[in-house]
Amino acid sequence: MRASVSPRSSVLVALAVAVSVGGTVIARRRGYAVGGRTIVRCRQGHLFTTVWIPGVSLKAIRLGWLRYQHCPVGHHWTFVSPVRASDLTDADRAAAAVLDTSVP
Repeated sequence: MRASVSPRSSVLVALAVAVSVGGTVIARRRGYAVGGRTIVRCRQGHLFTTVWIPGVSLKAIRLGWLRYQHCPVGHHWTFVSPVRASDLTDADRAAAAVLDTSVP
């Protein structure tokens, strides 16, 4: 037997995809490089690179624009948020070369 998908379910999935894509487009237009490897700053000011895919979190707890995840620079759990590329100096980019690759 084949399970049927209700029209309501299809509308909800389409709405979720539209919100995620729309949020990504808006963030990119505002100068944030979300949708792949993204430089983020933790609450203590550490910069590092993490994989930031809108709507998906494998190693963090998503809370709107913030994520709660491990900071590989300070070795602590904290809130992180993306940083605009235009706000970074060359020294900041070099410091952010630390890649958070752990998946707890």
